[in-house]
Amino acid sequence: MLLIPAIDLKNGRCVRLLQGEAAAETVYSDDPAAMALSFEKAGAKRLHLVDLDGAFHGKAANLKSIRSILNNISIPVQLGGGIRTTADIERMLELGISSVIVGTMAVKDPDVLENSLQHFTGEKIILGIDARNRKVAIEGWQEGTEIDDVDFALRWKKLGIERVVFTDIARDGMLSGPNLSALHDFASRSGLKTVASGGVSSMEDLEQLKVLEAVGVDQVISGKAIYEEKLDLKEVFKC
Repeated sequence: MLLIPAIDLKNGRCVRLLQGEAAAETVYSDDPAAMALSFEKAGAKRLHLVDLDGAFHGKAANLKSIRSILNNISIPVQLGGGIRTTADIERMLELGISSVIVGTMAVKDPDVLENSLQHFTGEKIILGIDARNRKVAIEGWQEGTEIDDVDFALRWKKLGIERVVFTDIARDGMLSGPNLSALHDFASRSGLKTVASGGVSSMEDLEQLKVLEAVGVDQVISGKAIYEEKLDLKEVFKC
């Protein structure tokens, strides 16, 4: 199980939100690049970035911070938030992002994403499924839909998606533990490689998630648990 530290960018700072609410913000650093470097030095093999301003407003808004992070670390970086067009995908990949995560595009502009998947294969494009009560939410979680998470995943699997970041919105930033039953159901029914996101609060949570590797949950993202020292990265990466 690969643990991926997360950096959420808002106004150029490293923050965490509760359940994606912009008003429920905690600032952890004014220097995201230094934070990213500390993760790499602790042993992280990959970094998860979210451009929160991009997610809320539909276009990249933290490019200076993104570039700074890419210039300061050597591990692969995946990025979500504000990726709405093929040009957005191309721009981020050209900057040095290893994988872009798309969600809103898959709902609102499916033809654009389908075309992009013909040009960027493998895990260059990862599907982000942000689920509220197992229904897909978009536009930085501000807009709900009635789209079932598994049905959505299976549609895009047929078109070339290989990996999904599955976020349980109700658990995100709450340190309440991951939604193991939802993750098991989603991964086993979709058959996609799945990254768990939302709720991780302890080493015990990571041990429980390891059981789900059998159904395809092979990576987990954590932010708040790391910042609030519920997880010791050096200890995690020793395992």
